[in-house]
Amino acid sequence: MNTAILSEAVQSYIKSKQDADPASLALSKSPFPELSATDLARQVDGRQRACKKIPTLVAQADLYYPDKLNLEQSSSTETALYKAALLVPNKTLIDLTGGFGIDSYYFASVSKQVTHCERNEGLSEIVQYNFGALGVENVQFHSGDGISYLSQSQEQYDYIYTDPSRRVNQQKVFKLSDCEPNVVALQPLFFSKAPIVITKLAPLLDISLALQDLEEVRDVYIISMDNDCKELLFIQEQGYTGEVNLHSVALSKGKSPKTLTFTLATEKQAEPLLGAPSRYLYEPDVALTKAGAFKTTALHYGLTKLHQHSHLYTATMLHEDFLGKVFTIIHVSPFSTFKKENKITKANVISKNFPLKVDEVRKKMKIKDGGVVYLFFTTQADGSLIVIQAERLIF
Repeated sequence: MNTAILSEAVQSYIKSKQDADPASLALSKSPFPELSATDLARQVDGRQRACKKIPTLVAQADLYYPDKLNLEQSSSTETALYKAALLVPNKTLIDLTGGFGIDSYYFASVSKQVTHCERNEGLSEIVQYNFGALGVENVQFHSGDGISYLSQSQEQYDYIYTDPSRRVNQQKVFKLSDCEPNVVALQPLFFSKAPIVITKLAPLLDISLALQDLEEVRDVYIISMDNDCKELLFIQEQGYTGEVNLHSVALSKGKSPKTLTFTLATEKQAEPLLGAPSRYLYEPDVALTKAGAFKTTALHYGLTKLHQHSHLYTATMLHEDFLGKVFTIIHVSPFSTFKKENKITKANVISKNFPLKVDEVRKKMKIKDGGVVYLFFTTQADGSLIVIQAERLIF
């Protein structure tokens, strides 16, 4: 840490550059002899990113920002708050891969004690400073490898939390056992130190394969933010032998989370009705599709599925609590008719279970992107190709 960054004059300068281009600042002359233009640009860039991701913390104190990769990899306020709400209050937790500390900060708000481990010494120093500035007093810090610390510690914890990296030796990996740390191989150690293990995984990782690798999984949370899948959360409980509960969770700024919970068995047994589009069209949030809740969604909300593989739903009744987007259907056309008679030149195009991709549809139909009209190109239950013209409802 360069403590010169923490001076009142420098902090005032950083705030004044809220809308400035960091790249341009890096090429300009620094007004502070003890700081380079690159140092200032990095702090301005960090603050700009943090204002979008963790605005509440930025408003509370003058923070010191790390490299942008550390900010990009950290949780947002919304996802961290949601995870903290899953904990039983007044317990102890160790965060083995603490990073910039956003998860640890919100865990600390409900926990008796949190241990933040970070092997990057500079990043650990930054987090310690920021937590002090934010008035957090129930977090202890270990600057070093969290796994080594855990294996050598005599402490017992209520929760172990880890966020294994998919980037190992500068290469992306896709198997859970190839991530760092290897949470698959470390399960015996984890369960010798805590009864509950919480693992945050990247949304691209395969849920079914992870369930094969991890033991005693009680819950899996598939968490999206504004229809963008942000993370998977696996909760293992020592001795748990029941079915895995899958929770599709849709978060949105300023709104309560929407959740649908199911099991793999109920999804397999579900037999939704198939039928033609009626009054309303329902497009599921990515948290539902990533979880594989294709049939459960229809039964949970009382919807009819357009086709076994289309993953679009319809109903004559309006369901404002739907976990996804809701549309009023304006018109339904056979694709063959639409090709001949289309006069729409601008629309939001969606292709679901359809021979053409979105870009191909746009080019073929000469439709520009945007506007208030939505066009769904899909297949209905009898196998015919259709185009649904709709307008989105916002609740």
